[in-house]
Amino acid sequence: MTPLPPSGWRRQLQEVIFEADTPAGKAFDVALLFSIVLSVGAVLLESVAEIRDHYGLALRLVEWGFTVLFTVEYALRLICVGRPLRYASSFYGIVDLLAILPTYLSLVVAGTHSLIVIRALRLLRVFRVLKLAQFVGEAAVLRSALRASSRKITIFLGTVLTLVLILGAVMYLIEGEASGFTSIPQSIYWAIVTMTTVGYGDIAPQTVVGKILASTVMIIGYGIIAVPTGIVTVELAQVRKRSITTQACPQCAAEGHDPDAKFCKYCGAEL
Repeated sequence: MTPLPPSGWRRQLQEVIFEADTPAGKAFDVALLFSIVLSVGAVLLESVAEIRDHYGLALRLVEWGFTVLFTVEYALRLICVGRPLRYASSFYGIVDLLAILPTYLSLVVAGTHSLIVIRALRLLRVFRVLKLAQFVGEAAVLRSALRASSRKITIFLGTVLTLVLILGAVMYLIEGEASGFTSIPQSIYWAIVTMTTVGYGDIAPQTVVGKILASTVMIIGYGIIAVPTGIVTVELAQVRKRSITTQACPQCAAEGHDPDAKFCKYCGAEL
């Protein structure tokens, strides 16, 4: 059965929460953005020992206050859309849920409230609030390119993992435990660090043959870095850019519709 579109107070609430074209909607979104910045700032300040010793309790109260506020807001979002499950499983729906879970989780697992910084992802709504639809369009282009290149990148990563497995085993045989390569997993860790050109330096080959192999791995690493970049670049060139709006669907709250769209391209609801 197709859910009915929001009507009455639910429709008005949907326009305030999801739309930024009305004065009330824009004011709501601006207030939300400021709340997100303040809540993330409170978490950052609490991580500083000197500040936590003097204002720890006050910062935790502020943190809980914002959590309750965002919990109510999340519940209202589910109430005012025609398809709450569809919104809950969308990108912004998941981000909104993750923004409130860490505080409640901290009641069971100590320290997890630090994950509240995930709320910073909600600041992506600033593009919609400021009506910067072109940025939303660029994000859609990048998302399409990444989706189109996902299989190629998966194959590439599989090849790289196989390569570091072989190189790690070979280095383990060459250097052995005396040089710090105490196991094949430890040697694979070295191969990954070296191939990605990170080079922590906690493990290093000591023999001539080992150094030659390490040099080869470093050169291979420089070539490998360019491969995923090229794959995504090709897909970006093939994706057709188009104009979109920031109008939200009253059913699933999805955005990114064409300016002349009459129906949502994700759920088919009337816009």
